[in-house]
Amino acid sequence: MALTPVEIRHLTPPRTTFRGYKTTATDHLLEEIAASFEDVWRERADLADKVEQLETDLVRFRELESLLRTTLVSAEQASAHTRDQARREAELILSEAHADAREIQRRAIAENDRLKRESRRLRLQLQEALSAFEEPAAVQQDGESETTAEADADEERSWYGRPAADAA
Repeated sequence: MALTPVEIRHLTPPRTTFRGYKTTATDHLLEEIAASFEDVWRERADLADKVEQLETDLVRFRELESLLRTTLVSAEQASAHTRDQARREAELILSEAHADAREIQRRAIAENDRLKRESRRLRLQLQEALSAFEEPAAVQQDGESETTAEADADEERSWYGRPAADAA
């Protein structure tokens, strides 16, 4: 049976006529028991409050832990998603760069081929023009008295920007 400090204070032991007790010593002892019990009772109540507070904190910390775990998982998923998206974008940029490089290379090859054809065409035109100049000179050698060396000198001077008449 649990007694409260107040019950102990108001407790009066039964008295006997022949065998009594010393009232002051017994009352003093009961007072000490009541004070000691009161301290223990108060400490017990404080500890019960503390346990209740700690249980409340524990629930709050468990909720916080759960929230942190959820946040961590979400962050890991977001990181993985971002990494995958960055990889896909890098692959796309790389493939576009390769396609652009192939297009530039194709255009450069086409331009090179065009320039080669143009060069051949111009070379043929120059050869035709030179052959046209050489044929009349051959006819002049046979028909005229002017020597080939003099004709070549006149022609050469005219190529340097001086009129052929000045050279003579």
